[in-house]
Amino acid sequence: MDRNPSPPPSRSEDDDEEEVAGGDCIGSTVYSKHWLFGVLSGLIQIVSPENAKSSTDDEEQQVELDEEMENEICRVWDMSMDEDVALFLQEFNAPDIFMGVLAKSKCPRLREICVGILGNMACFQEICVSISSNKNLGQVLLHCLYDSDPPTLLETSRLLLTCLSQTQVASAWVERIREHPAIYDSICFIMSSSTNVDLLVKVGEVVDKLFDLDEKLMLEWIRNGAAQPLDQPQEESEEQRVFRIVPCVLEAAKQVRSENLEGLDVYMHILQLLTTVDDGIQAIVQCPDTGKDTWNLLFDLVCHEFCQSDDPPIILQEQKTVLASVFSVLSAIYASQAEQEYLKIEKGNRSSSN
Repeated sequence: MDRNPSPPPSRSEDDDEEEVAGGDCIGSTVYSKHWLFGVLSGLIQIVSPENAKSSTDDEEQQVELDEEMENEICRVWDMSMDEDVALFLQEFNAPDIFMGVLAKSKCPRLREICVGILGNMACFQEICVSISSNKNLGQVLLHCLYDSDPPTLLETSRLLLTCLSQTQVASAWVERIREHPAIYDSICFIMSSSTNVDLLVKVGEVVDKLFDLDEKLMLEWIRNGAAQPLDQPQEESEEQRVFRIVPCVLEAAKQVRSENLEGLDVYMHILQLLTTVDDGIQAIVQCPDTGKDTWNLLFDLVCHEFCQSDDPPIILQEQKTVLASVFSVLSAIYASQAEQEYLKIEKGNRSSSN
């Protein structure tokens, strides 16, 4: 008996859901566009004028971050290490949203996360160029170096180092930093007073990169402290502390020496870079205390920490870079002192002959 053919098998609900989910995915990832839109919209709400106005009388509300929002934005932070996600965030103008948060929010944790996401995004060249070309964002990010929150400072330093390592945009960041003399004070304050080793290492890497990229900036920073009188009254020095680059570098090196060899290597290389210019050598040897502190630290490193008789060869291999910097600085100090002694002898001979 003839009968009507069976209808074609209907699409299952699972198939429909997979198709919808596929259209909602960011690039080749499984991350949801819709979910990410929701998180970014939540960020916009946090810094919207209406919300800022309503929370004016509630300082705690401005400083604390809702736990659910923190968890979600932290997921975005993790996701932003994926290039597809980073490009999608860029397309959605997320950097402008983060800029608004950094400009308006007083919540340290939220500021840290936003800078951290931008730091991840900047690891991709196309996005790094875009972020670096945004002058307003650049100003806001540099302003983060004045922050008092160590995690925010750490993420800001990481972002700066990433940008300074990109040849296409490095000069733009160097110029911006030169236009903000207060950054020198902020960085010197961190190096001279922080006990956060991770932060000290990252800030050291930024300084090392800056000095390596631009000798003019290095000279400006050397002269910043040298321009101040050494016999400044105690009362004035307490009101307006004068930072000198060499003592700050030495203090940071002492802080990281026992915990992070790579960090010590960075600070020794900064000292080595300083000795490549006459002003840098003078910054080390001109002040007796600074010269003595530098020599004592390096001498102690060589004699009591490195090159120990019971160290296996592999240890010396690991230390060779930092040792090269240490011996280079010691050599420069010795040569400078020898020159000064020679000049004194010459001056004495001339005086006696007259």
